[in-house]
Amino acid sequence: MKLLRSPKLLALSLLLLAGCEQQPRTNLSYEMGERVEIGPFVYVVVESAWRSELGEGFQTRGAKNRFLLLTISVTNSGGSEASVPMLSIEGSSGQLYQELSDGTGLTNWLGVLRTAKPAETLQGRILFDAPLGPYRLRVPDGGETGYEKYSWVTIPLSLDSSDVQAPLPQQGPARR
Repeated sequence: MKLLRSPKLLALSLLLLAGCEQQPRTNLSYEMGERVEIGPFVYVVVESAWRSELGEGFQTRGAKNRFLLLTISVTNSGGSEASVPMLSIEGSSGQLYQELSDGTGLTNWLGVLRTAKPAETLQGRILFDAPLGPYRLRVPDGGETGYEKYSWVTIPLSLDSSDVQAPLPQQGPARR
């Protein structure tokens, strides 16, 4: 009788295992401009820019290091309203820099409290204060704290002419 049960148990186990398909491995590393589908969100990093200060005139705000501005879009592809988490960037040495919660002087700031309805897309800028260099944007899946999974978007170091401030030429003594 035990022999009859074990082949049936084996057949049942094989049937159950055949129904369990391994999830395809998803890409964890992306480039700017690529769609990052993680958790209920689809992220796209559209643009990056470095600034030494934000604002104008008396409303100028300086950075401890440099400001990294990222223009992103986030689409809620889930079936219910969801909060878009704050993001962080990771340097080549593994140092993390958290997204700043103060967007003073930043146009089109995405904000801190950001929720998206199903199929809604939020677009705007997020802000970091970090030393000049290449980074990876760490994008969480929105899971429970301590159990989150991440994908990374490579943010290369690129400067445009408005990012670089050339020193003024030194005035030498007047010649006669």
